[in-house]
Amino acid sequence: MQPKFFGVILLALAPAIGFGQADGARVIRAGAATSNVTPPIGSLIVGGFIPFPSTYVHDELHARCLVLDDGRTRLAVAVVDNIGIPRVVYDEAKRVLQENTGIPRENMLMSATHTHSGASARGNGHIAGKDPLDDYQRLVVSRILDCMLGAVQNLEPARIGWGLGREPMQVFNRRWRMKPGTPLPNPFGGTDQVMMNPRVADQNLLEPAGPTDPEIHFLSIQSREGRPMALLANYSLHYVGGVGKGHISADYFALFANRIEEMLGARGQHPQFVAILSNGTSGDINNINFRGDPSGRSWRPYEKMRTVANLVAAEVFKACQTVQHRDWAPLAAAQMEIPMGVRVPTQEQIEYAERILQKPKNAPKYHPREDIYAQRVLDMKGWPREIPFLLQALRVGDVGIAAVPNEVFVDMGLQIKRQSPFPRTFTIELANGSYGYLPTVEHHKLGGYETWLGTNRLEVEAAPKIVKTILSLFEKLKSS
Repeated sequence: MQPKFFGVILLALAPAIGFGQADGARVIRAGAATSNVTPPIGSLIVGGFIPFPSTYVHDELHARCLVLDDGRTRLAVAVVDNIGIPRVVYDEAKRVLQENTGIPRENMLMSATHTHSGASARGNGHIAGKDPLDDYQRLVVSRILDCMLGAVQNLEPARIGWGLGREPMQVFNRRWRMKPGTPLPNPFGGTDQVMMNPRVADQNLLEPAGPTDPEIHFLSIQSREGRPMALLANYSLHYVGGVGKGHISADYFALFANRIEEMLGARGQHPQFVAILSNGTSGDINNINFRGDPSGRSWRPYEKMRTVANLVAAEVFKACQTVQHRDWAPLAAAQMEIPMGVRVPTQEQIEYAERILQKPKNAPKYHPREDIYAQRVLDMKGWPREIPFLLQALRVGDVGIAAVPNEVFVDMGLQIKRQSPFPRTFTIELANGSYGYLPTVEHHKLGGYETWLGTNRLEVEAAPKIVKTILSLFEKLKSS
């Protein structure tokens, strides 16, 4: 896109992007929109260890955007159907968006849903993200911009409220302590103390290694006349899966959006009603009951995904009936960039990886994924030992929203909720970047997939640093 084109858009939107209230009345305005980010068929589907070409678009992928304006502060939130988007992509989207709307970059929160059935926007995967954007990354930037400009164009006086539901039966901790003597090898020649995704009903299961978070927080936005305009929800569930082979899909995040739109009677409106489901702290949470499904049933493609989406939407719809919508609520944003250590391989790990990759293909393996992680170790040799790491917090009335650029363990989300100064708090993960899993220090000691070098990228002490920074941002917003 050329700068001249952006200038034309900005001129067209000029009446809608004034930040003040002309009559001095406290009025909140809101606008929402969507745009399509579906990659072409043939794009590699990522989410497993070995990418494979897509063959069919089951449902389109989208960016879903919400803009709020309280007369002094404008916030912009975008949630994109993708497994994880690096900071360089978001930074470029924010740069162009600020140029064309005047919204400060620190007031923009952009995140990924973590669907495992889409194309990669990670580029070459380097933690510093220094290469030029590739074709799909540029597409994502342009469609986020389109979505946000549409949301700004749709700004109108609104009413806002916040609610809370609970759906405890669809979240399970996927890291398990196993009975003594259970072999737990890792790809680096050592052993772990926990297993990620053990076999369902395995006789060696002992107990989950962590809790779950069943809460569904949401913001509800209506027009002054009561017409549903938008809904931003948050649930701590990694994803559901169960798609057809080669299918592109937005997973249950999009099915939730469709179902709550239907339940609220908002289908076919103009401007369209926009429902958004962001991912909470689900780094160690999935939808598999490892004790075994009591019904013993098997699931057809998309069946379980739809079931989960419908249950979460039903809980939100029920909670919506008691939400108190307000004509105005204070908005605020704050962010902080902190130095963050990066895990780089030791010489011993490098030498072990080189030996693994030199083994004959038919040689016995200590771990089934040892060759994949050996290559990751060698790829990480030249990574920087420290990066600037962006953390962000938003305030919407009585709600505090944390933004963390990782797949965050649920223990951290629960800690942030407990210590937050706001009555309602939730965390949007994979926000403003994508740096892999974020285990707590205690979980690092247990090992397991989420802690492995190549899956986990940040220093072992990252979690307490992040929690401390988020809470300090919340305190700043609380007093604003």
